[in-house]
Amino acid sequence: MGSLLVWLGFVVASFSAGAIGGWATGPAISGWYAGLAKPSWNPPGWVFGPVWTALYLLMGTAAWVAWRSGAPASAWWAFGLQLLLNALWSVLFFGLKRPDLALVEIVLLALAIGWCALSFASASKLAGWMMAPYLAWVLFATVLNATIWLLNR
Repeated sequence: MGSLLVWLGFVVASFSAGAIGGWATGPAISGWYAGLAKPSWNPPGWVFGPVWTALYLLMGTAAWVAWRSGAPASAWWAFGLQLLLNALWSVLFFGLKRPDLALVEIVLLALAIGWCALSFASASKLAGWMMAPYLAWVLFATVLNATIWLLNR
C-alpha cells in the first residue's frame, strides 16, 4: 500500500505542474494565442490535453520506478527542477504573453528533463526511457515556440 501511495504522490506532483500551466493557459487560448500567427504544422488544440495527460502520468510513473530503484539525490533535484520549469513555461508564454522569454526557459526545461532522465537511468534504465516521450514533446514544443516567436515579432 505504501508504494502505491508514493506512486500516487509522484503522479499528483506531476499533474500539479500541469494544473499551474493550465491556470496560466486558459484565458489566453481564446484571446491572445488564437490571434497569433502559427505554422501550418501547429497541432490542433484538442491534441494537447491527451498528450499532456499521458506525459504527466508517464513522468510520475518514471519517478516512482526510479524511487523504487534507489535513484540518487540528483534525480530528485532534477525531477523537481523540471516540474518547476514545466509550470513556469505556461506562465511565461501564455500568462505573460512572452514567447521570447518562454523560448529561453523551454531550452532550460529540455536540459532539466535530460538531466532527470539520465539521473533516473542511473538507477533504472526503464525510468530513464520513460522520460523520453516527454523530452521529445518538449523538443518539438521548443521548435514550435521558436517558430511562433519568429512569426509574431
